[in-house]
Amino acid sequence: MVELDVTGTTVTVHVTGAHRILALREHVSFDLSQVKRIAPAPVDLRPPWVRAPGTFFPGVIAAGIFRGKGRKEFWDTRFDGHGVLIDLAGSDITRLVVDVSDPQAALRELSSALAA
Repeated sequence: MVELDVTGTTVTVHVTGAHRILALREHVSFDLSQVKRIAPAPVDLRPPWVRAPGTFFPGVIAAGIFRGKGRKEFWDTRFDGHGVLIDLAGSDITRLVVDVSDPQAALRELSSALAA
């Protein structure tokens, strides 16, 4: 699970607990201007096939960096319906799929920060 922190125009995704070890990251940051789309993450969404570095157990957890053709994605999800999908442009990371405690609140927070 992660915590989202919006400060000014910067969004920082803080990886919490044991997921820091599984994702091999403590945080990911990006600018609000790089956000193309935010949405609830579909439960059946799967990461690109190359894991580098990270953890993946199908249907259980995806945590870390995953690469595909022209994509570099950060995932930290347990596929349980608490995921938020953030598509980015102009960043080295093209997509984030992360679990948050309250997906609707996180989407509202990001939407209002984008609108400001």
